[in-house]
Amino acid sequence: MAMPINVTSTSNNMDTLSRNELIGFVNECLGLTYNKVEQMCTGAAYCQMIHILWPGKLPLKKVKFEAKGLEHVYINNWKILQDSFKKLHIDKDVPIQRLVKGRFQDNFEFLQWFYKFFTINDSGDHDDYDPVAARGGQIQARAAPAAVRSPAARPVKRLPLLQRLCPTTSSDQAPTVTRK
Repeated sequence: MAMPINVTSTSNNMDTLSRNELIGFVNECLGLTYNKVEQMCTGAAYCQMIHILWPGKLPLKKVKFEAKGLEHVYINNWKILQDSFKKLHIDKDVPIQRLVKGRFQDNFEFLQWFYKFFTINDSGDHDDYDPVAARGGQIQARAAPAAVRSPAARPVKRLPLLQRLCPTTSSDQAPTVTRK
């Protein structure tokens, strides 16, 4: 098992991938259905991706994959990742307090760095790795960052019944009814 190659990120040496490409990469590696960068704020996906590269260097059983909206659990996941970084001598400061907030920019920048780190260190010999089995069948929860209001707190804009039933008609027009 090779030691990790450290990566420093600057705007000059980073391949710029779109957020959709980065999330697609995570979903493909881990068999997930994430659709937002902000969902990476749990830290669980990063833990599992380190586990792919260096099995046994991260206690995957301690990672909480199904934590939803629980910032203190996210912090524990990030600390597990940070501890594995220390064991592996990975020189990267992990801004845990910023990442767990679930803001796009912080998570996007860390995911860009991690993508570069992962691709440089990936030997490619993990074809037999089953990500779902490795996490004990746990489904990674879609994170509900604390910075985002819950759906219950948002006012629901209801369309008039006519628009809900006939979306092609506007509220100005009455539907045409023909009788035989």
